[in-house]
Amino acid sequence: MKHSLKTGFSFGLTSGIITTLGLMVGLHSSTHSKIVVIGGILVIAIADALSDAMGIHISEESENKHSTREIWESTISTFLSKFVFALTFVIPILLFPLNTAIIISVIWGLSVITIFSWYIARGEGAKTYKVVSEHLFIAILVIIATHYVGKWVATFG
Repeated sequence: MKHSLKTGFSFGLTSGIITTLGLMVGLHSSTHSKIVVIGGILVIAIADALSDAMGIHISEESENKHSTREIWESTISTFLSKFVFALTFVIPILLFPLNTAIIISVIWGLSVITIFSWYIARGEGAKTYKVVSEHLFIAILVIIATHYVGKWVATFG
């Protein structure tokens, strides 16, 4: 895979999963509303995907190492991967009760992070358990933190 596409895809995938899971868990903890969680996913799929794509675009430009084509490939692949991965979390919300859908979504997201982390570690010749556990630790930390922030926010209402 070309470096520019790999950069955008890997950033979009991990950011799409971790950000969306954090948002979903936080919104669920604070509102317990299916429509609010779906709305949050859709908003993040658009707004955060565009924001991250712009961030990658500017970051790649600032390195002064990439062609215009490579910069745009990273930008577009970031947007598309973040957008698509974020939207996958709508499916369980539509198909299952909210509590079950959140559990399914967490399992789905952590599974994809695990598989992709394993792939990255193998490609770099790194110890897979170290890379996978590091990435899962960060994702789980986000999930736990947003759960408690959501519960805290619920106390205001």
